[in-house]
Amino acid sequence: MSAYSTLKVGRWDLTSLVKDPSGNEFSRFLDSIESQIKDFEANRQRLRPDIPSSEFEQMIHTLENISEKISVASGYAHLDYYSDTSSNEASALVTKMEKMSADAGNRVLFFDLWFKKGLDDENANRLIEAMPQVYREYLRHKRLVAKYSLSEPEERIINTLEVTGTRALVKIYDKMSSSFEFEMKLRKGKKTIVKKFDNREKLVTLVRSPDFREREAAYKALFEVYKKNSGILGEIYQNVVMQWRDEAISMRGYKSPISVRNIANDLDDKTVETLLQVCRKNSSVFQDYFREKAKMLGMKKLRRYDVYAPLSTKASDSKNFTFGKAVSTVLDTFGNFDPEFQRLAERVFSERHVDSQIRKAKRGGAFCYTVAPKITPYVLLNFDGKSRDVSTLAHEFGHAIHSMLASDMPIMVSHAPLPLAETASVFAEMLFNERLAEKMSPKERRLLLAEQIDDMYATIMRQAYFTLFEVDAHRAIGEQNATIDVVAKMYMDNLKEQFGTSVAIAPEFEWEWIYIPHFYHTPFYTYAYSFGNLLVLSLYQQYKREGKSFVPKYLKILSAGGSRKPEDLLMEAGIDISKPEFWQQGFDYVQGMIQQLKSLAPK
Repeated sequence: MSAYSTLKVGRWDLTSLVKDPSGNEFSRFLDSIESQIKDFEANRQRLRPDIPSSEFEQMIHTLENISEKISVASGYAHLDYYSDTSSNEASALVTKMEKMSADAGNRVLFFDLWFKKGLDDENANRLIEAMPQVYREYLRHKRLVAKYSLSEPEERIINTLEVTGTRALVKIYDKMSSSFEFEMKLRKGKKTIVKKFDNREKLVTLVRSPDFREREAAYKALFEVYKKNSGILGEIYQNVVMQWRDEAISMRGYKSPISVRNIANDLDDKTVETLLQVCRKNSSVFQDYFREKAKMLGMKKLRRYDVYAPLSTKASDSKNFTFGKAVSTVLDTFGNFDPEFQRLAERVFSERHVDSQIRKAKRGGAFCYTVAPKITPYVLLNFDGKSRDVSTLAHEFGHAIHSMLASDMPIMVSHAPLPLAETASVFAEMLFNERLAEKMSPKERRLLLAEQIDDMYATIMRQAYFTLFEVDAHRAIGEQNATIDVVAKMYMDNLKEQFGTSVAIAPEFEWEWIYIPHFYHTPFYTYAYSFGNLLVLSLYQQYKREGKSFVPKYLKILSAGGSRKPEDLLMEAGIDISKPEFWQQGFDYVQGMIQQLKSLAPK
């Protein structure tokens, strides 16, 4: 029996980062950051075209040391806040750390701007070539984006205003939405049962309920609250969009709002356009699935309420897991793939870096947070015992493994770029789902297969259409000053194109967009999910063909972190992401799963 089989849900332990945020030790730690920044500021006079490469490299390492210390302080503040968003003390510390981070960024900004804009190409190339290999792509990319940088005073103003500008608005969005309370009204016969929820995640689990009335009631309760608050949440979004556009296009000169994200991801606009076009072209793939799913559920037509409905209408058919069983199953799955995968995942548990309990005011959803390369990542879950919660666990621990495999990389290049950020997480999910299927009857496999296709819809097609919506919304708000109601109608049009005639969409779904935090936190982030999932479908097929010989190549991709250009790194594995054919093979795989699902349906 696994040592983790009796593990219970609980909170993470942050004391390895900061023991007491109000204590003298933490104050001294912050003072040491201030001291290092002051010393670094004295380097300004050394920045000349013929600076020795050894001096340049030493300055890079000093910046990394400052960055790691700030990441520890800021990481603690944010993780503590996410575990209880109602805490005024935690919120105040986040604000303090964000101001400190912005101030530090302003004071060392001269070095970044000098390298990007104040240095001639010949000397820049000389310094790049003299640096260790892992830094070279990162430094080349810096030079690439140099034309979008502003003067030092302008960059300082932007950094300073960001704390009390967009970042503050997004913080208000988080605080509001995390504190929402929901009232679900469920009719049973002549009675109306009212259930109250003070945690959004607990309510959202019901959108996958076997009971169609419960699914509808859950969605209505969810969007009733968001609609009620749409005035404020919508205005926050309008301001986020306008600030994004004003800075990116008017001030920095980017081609379009999405180009900011593409260039940050070190991807060509054309590559992302190709991805989105192929997704749009294949909307019929999931529409076919939704029509088949309606038949299996005994419905004439699927409603949007039913998109994530389990195929079985019996609650007893839904597989439930204790937290210990879930952890043991995932760890065993990782071990079967590669012992290193299991060892790294176990480290997160043994160091108590997991917050898995559902509770009031805790941030919803799930994430993996890497504070610094050598610090074991932290994982937040809201574990409710469903099989999708176990898939989520596998997914987030995939992220953690990815991070730990790249832990030998310097902090500047340790994080994988967004297009590769899902490479380990989705792969881990697929490993887990295959492990589950091995011990299932045909009926159980059919249920699991439907759940997998549901998740592929959610992480491929839905995310691509989110990005297509953002492109339209940023254009409408930025160029036409579109109202919140106009944006809501645009979102409804987006849903209608996405689902075609396969799904009936209720009016309240026009407010779904203000429920999506990525639109606020990280504009145009979501295509990375489509990218990552379609990429993993290709990698997973390669693994099934090659077996254990595939593992070293895969680990090489993960351990590269952000030190390589995505196109170059993937090309070494035989993957050309510039071609529509690459993205199409992912949809062909999904089509094959849908055909398999149809074949497993009762005759």
